[in-house]
Formats: sequence, structure tokens, C-alpha cells
Amino acid sequence: MTNHTHLIVGAGKMGGALISGWLETKILKAKNLLILDPSPGLEAQMAIKAGATHIKKPSKKISTVDYVLLAIKPQSFSDLANDIEKHLGKDVTVISILAGTSLDSLQSSFPERSIIRAMPNTPASIGMGITAFTKGSGVSAKQEKMTVSLLSAVGQAHHVANEHLIDVVTAISGSGPAYIFHMAEALEAAALNIGLPPELAPIFARQTVIGAAGLLSETDFPATELRQNVTSPNGTTAAALDVLMDVNGLAALMRETTQAALKRAKELADS
Repeated sequence: MTNHTHLIVGAGKMGGALISGWLETKILKAKNLLILDPSPGLEAQMAIKAGATHIKKPSKKISTVDYVLLAIKPQSFSDLANDIEKHLGKDVTVISILAGTSLDSLQSSFPERSIIRAMPNTPASIGMGITAFTKGSGVSAKQEKMTVSLLSAVGQAHHVANEHLIDVVTAISGSGPAYIFHMAEALEAAALNIGLPPELAPIFARQTVIGAAGLLSETDFPATELRQNVTSPNGTTAAALDVLMDVNGLAALMRETTQAALKRAKELADS
């Protein structure tokens, strides 16, 4: 009988990204992985072909696992939690990436288990994500080390001591990719507005964002210094930044944006 050590519940986009990361980095062997999902995505299907076991609903097959990663939609959690819990051993570590689902709620659903709550983001799908995690009481050093390994398979992983910071991270890196994508949209629209042809505007807007992100990634310079390096006194960039850095400009807008996201994250956690 195969010893399944890790169970992932939900194999959609984020679950699939994690599965691919685990197998590509060889943190896990496919044969040790259980995938619980009625309709697994492409990455999960590839893992199943490589030797992972697929189940459509909780069963005694999950009784051997040491780690459970919850990657389902939060609204599906209550329907599945009890059926999963009754099959698990008492030494299991439960790692949740469910938005708005608190440690207390997870602990209530999985009593006596070690609980970790995490918040990854969508660049995990290309191995460039960043994840914050916080842990409940009773999580051992060994369990935390494995958690870091699992989350780091798709990018960086950082521990935060206070659970409320998970909501803060949600507002910054969890929702943040959408802010960057919208910036690319806005830059494309602006390019069209000042005369760049429709076939070129998306190319220049997209590559500008990609190139700037690459500079941030490939150098140790802070963003402020990189901005200053491209800004000649009294030049075109300086003229543009006079608008963008106005008292009601981008910095103020980002504060308002992230406050709105944080407020909603807290509402979801309290619901």
C-alpha cells in the first residue's frame, strides 16, 4: 500500500501551481501525493499521470497523510471540513490558503491538529509568488520547516507573527498583481490616447511593465533609487512624475486602494 504523506484539497489554479512546484523541485514524489478534487486542473492531471492518487471525495485513503493543504474556495470549506477531519490522524498539519478563514475557524474544524494559515499570490503559477504564513499554537519546528519548503516551491515564503498581518499581506501581495495588471491597462490606454497605434500600444505598455519589474528583480537598488536613475532633471520623466507624485497622485491612490482591500479582507474574516 502506498504511503500518501501529503494531501491537497482543491487542484485549481493555485492548487495546481503548488502541485507543479512540489514535483518540479522534488520536494515530493508524485506517488506520495493525494489530490482531492472532483475535477482536477491540468497540472493536477499531469501529476496523476506521474503517479499521484486522485480521489473525488474524502475517504480512508487520507488517513496516512502528515500534511493537508487546503486550496479550495472558502465557500466550499464548511461542506468539506467535517468529512476530511474525521479521516485524519491527530498528528496532521493543516495548511490553509483560504482567504478570510481564520486560525480559530480552522482550529475549530480540525481540533487537536497543528494549523498554519497562508496567503500566496498568483505569480506562484510561474514560480515567482510570495507567501506569508502564520502558525497556530503547537506547530513544531519540523512542521514549520516542511511548510516553508512546500510554500517556497512556488516563490518566497515569509513567516508573520501576528495573524492580522495576513489580511495586510492580502491587500498588498494577494491583490497586488491586479494593481500591476491595471497599471499596464492604463498605460496602454494612455499610449493610445497620445497617438501610439493600436497594434503597438499593448506591446509597449506590457514590455515596459515587464522590463521595469525585471530591473527590480535583477538589482539590489531600492525602487526609489531606480526611479531617480531614470528621471533627468527637467526632463520628460520629471514632467510626468510631477503629475503622478502630486499630493493626490499615485501614492495617495495606492493608500486608498490597499485600505479598501484590507477592509474587505477583515470583513471576510469576520463573516
